[in-house]
Amino acid sequence: MPTPNTEYVARLKKLVQQAPYPRHMNMELAEIDMDTSVVELTLGECHMKPFGIVHGGVLATMIDTATFWAAFLRLPDGDGLVNMDLKLNYLKAVEKGVLRAEGKCLRYGRSVSYAESSVVDESDELVANGTSTLMAQPGKGLQQGRDKFLSE
Repeated sequence: MPTPNTEYVARLKKLVQQAPYPRHMNMELAEIDMDTSVVELTLGECHMKPFGIVHGGVLATMIDTATFWAAFLRLPDGDGLVNMDLKLNYLKAVEKGVLRAEGKCLRYGRSVSYAESSVVDESDELVANGTSTLMAQPGKGLQQGRDKFLSE
């Protein structure tokens, strides 16, 4: 299985970090490898419901993001993904700290991929879990010259 070149991974992380939505959410792509990813989010006041717990949309965003990046590296350069279906379970209320979403691509396909993600809090307690069905979007993604950065 090919492994991503560290130079490519660094460029990808920087690109994601500079994008408006991840910046707005205070979320970062912490790790990415073939079929896996880790997304981290430092909670702030903007993530909270009026009564002081994290809004479910924050957890859904983390699951959506971690599943996307878990499937991303198998795509041909320049192709993208769109989420067709996102299913999740909220398992624990969270009030503060750093959340970590670990994504794993369970099945990669040229047209449709399937991935899962678990979100844990700072105590490694499961906060949410979900799955995503992702559809490939040829020509609608990042053109990063990835193929020359992958090695066997």
